[in-house]
Amino acid sequence: MKKRWIILMVAMIIIAIAGLFAKEPSFDCDFSKINAADVAWLITATIFVLMMTPGLSFFYGGMVGTKNVISTMLQSFIAMGIISVLWVVFGFSLVFGDDIGGIIGNPLTFLMFDNVGADIYTTPTGKILGGGTIPLALFALFQMKFAIITPSLITGSFAERVRFSAYMFFMMFFFVFIYCPLAHMTWHPDGFFMKLGVIDFAGGIVVHASSGVAALAGAIFLGSRQAYNRKSEPANIPFVLLGAAMLWLGWFGFNGGSSLHADGMAIKAFLNTNTASATAMMTWIFFDCLRGRKPSAMGAAVGCVVGLVAITPSAAYVTVGESIFISFVITIISNLAVYWKSHSSIDDALDVFPTHGVGGIFGTVLTGIFIKEGLIAGTGDGFIIFLYHLLAVAIVFVYTFIVSYFGYWIIDKMIPMRVSTESERIGLDISQHNERYGFAHSDEGEIAEYDLNNED
Repeated sequence: MKKRWIILMVAMIIIAIAGLFAKEPSFDCDFSKINAADVAWLITATIFVLMMTPGLSFFYGGMVGTKNVISTMLQSFIAMGIISVLWVVFGFSLVFGDDIGGIIGNPLTFLMFDNVGADIYTTPTGKILGGGTIPLALFALFQMKFAIITPSLITGSFAERVRFSAYMFFMMFFFVFIYCPLAHMTWHPDGFFMKLGVIDFAGGIVVHASSGVAALAGAIFLGSRQAYNRKSEPANIPFVLLGAAMLWLGWFGFNGGSSLHADGMAIKAFLNTNTASATAMMTWIFFDCLRGRKPSAMGAAVGCVVGLVAITPSAAYVTVGESIFISFVITIISNLAVYWKSHSSIDDALDVFPTHGVGGIFGTVLTGIFIKEGLIAGTGDGFIIFLYHLLAVAIVFVYTFIVSYFGYWIIDKMIPMRVSTESERIGLDISQHNERYGFAHSDEGEIAEYDLNNED
């Protein structure tokens, strides 16, 4: 038995035993403070956001070669297990626990979900978590879905060549050292970016910029796939369309739910989300055709997702006309970034940085431009607001790239991040999981000779 699996199993045993001693918070709602409509909407939105991760599995899984469909899908799906457990144990506390220097939350505030029940929580500085009309437990569950999908997005960059166990360790590293600090700084009432007045309504920098930059670092660190994998055809384009559709639907909860209320802000975010996605899908197709390509299902699917990413940081704060402009501009930039990447030595397999990274970064920059002066008390004029957004983007890019690259490096010292050349040739479905997608492996002789125990 490999030592890495012993470590993971021991960790689960410790968590399971600790769960026996965790306090049970009250789930009796005080409806003098709780708004039933807000509760109903946030439960619905939370379900929508969770659905995005299986949607991402289909979206990514359909893009890779037939020998790597299952492994690619599982890399997203497994986050629903790992991050959910970490979130309950200490993740929610790192993000929304009592502030420590504007950078991170106190891990003891909500350790093992202590005090996370139906009550409303007020910070030591007198600020309310979760909008004040929904139980803290529901707010924690809604935020957990964001934490789940963020590391899942990274997997597209190093698809078809990453060792599964090493990836799981990196996912935990990314969650603790990148996602939690950035989410705290951006969304906690006492966070550093929040105090500056930076608007990231639903995760432009916390989710998409951070995952895109970490994906770029991963693609650089792991190096290119073997030539035969880089030239392989997508395994299942209908999977890609299905995944894009699930992401589009789930994004209504992602953005609309971020108002934390069943109100006009949620409706505005809903409207802008759909408009931006539709605009981006058509822009991507038309731009491809202008460059001599045929309109493709893959292009339509990627385009709609780029629009969803682009509008995420500003969904509730811009007009519907501005949402069209924002998605149009960012789609052109993203399309050109994909073209540039395809002619570079960087093998970001599924274009995570050109789509999510670029969309999150430029979406945040344009938020700083279009955000209305006076919207954020105490931040000065519109130019100051814009500069704060530029500062946030710069900090997120530099911090995420350096820390994630270090994470890949330190984990690679313990567990090789990349599979062997032979395992990559056979495919990760077989070499990592001993499973196969349909008729993905026609050469039974190669598989029969392959030692399934030489990789975990």
